[in-house]
Amino acid sequence: MLWVAIAITLVVVQYCRPDWIWFLCPVSCYVAIACGTIAHNHAHRATFSNQRWNNVFGHLLTIFYGYPTLMWVPTHNLNHHKFVNRPGDETATWRYTNKHSLWVALTYPFVSGYFQSIPIRNYIDRAKLRKPKLYSRIRFQYAFWIGSYAGLGILAACLYHRQQTGLGLYVWGLSVILPAICSSTIIMFFNFIQHVHTDAWSEHDHSRNFTGKWFNFLFFNNGYHTVHHDNPGMHWSKLPQVHAAASDSIDPQLNERNLIWFLMRQYVLSLVFPSLGTSQIGSVPSNTPAASESMPGLEVAEAGH
Repeated sequence: MLWVAIAITLVVVQYCRPDWIWFLCPVSCYVAIACGTIAHNHAHRATFSNQRWNNVFGHLLTIFYGYPTLMWVPTHNLNHHKFVNRPGDETATWRYTNKHSLWVALTYPFVSGYFQSIPIRNYIDRAKLRKPKLYSRIRFQYAFWIGSYAGLGILAACLYHRQQTGLGLYVWGLSVILPAICSSTIIMFFNFIQHVHTDAWSEHDHSRNFTGKWFNFLFFNNGYHTVHHDNPGMHWSKLPQVHAAASDSIDPQLNERNLIWFLMRQYVLSLVFPSLGTSQIGSVPSNTPAASESMPGLEVAEAGH
């Protein structure tokens, strides 16, 4: 709740003091990414015991995450957690290539985002036919998402229409839009590095973990990815202890202590020393129709919502 309050405060301050934006924009980008992680946790386990408050919180997170948070359900809960980088996973890291290069990592969010639109459309269509209340919530959240950005853009234009040309656009773009883009993009990038070159068919080696204390403090234990997939409904605060108990059963290559060192090693040093880069663990996932399964029923989607 504190992180969401900080995100709101940062927008207010930057709207009031445009001269502070260059200093606060990087902070806003980090907090927006953190809000994306909060949205992920909220999709798995509702934050409040009250349904109405959960709905309001989900709508609010939409502004900072950069996309309607209800869409975590079809793309993440029902699809990614079912297939876990195997055939059928619309967020698969190996769709066009199993290489792990900077170019593949940078283009992955666009590829993943495109293919995630498929379960999103199917989910909305099914909700329209079978779950009118859920469909109403989805429509409201999309309207709230677009309306919030439009409203904040108009507000910036009204506040600074007498100032230098483009100041309102500058305030709106750097304090609201850029952080939202960073959030949705970096969250997909996290998914990529947590699954690329892992063993999608393994019981314990299907995910890469980042166990550094600072990373997990800043991103609500998102680094403990193996045990999260094994226990998707578990509260994020319990993941470190569960990971510690399970770490001996995970391939040591998949427990990275430092995210920055991993990125430097993978995308810079491995260009000169290829052995420093990741290599495929287990068999390479293959996109064979026989391995795919149908998506579960819509009822599962509403768990925690």
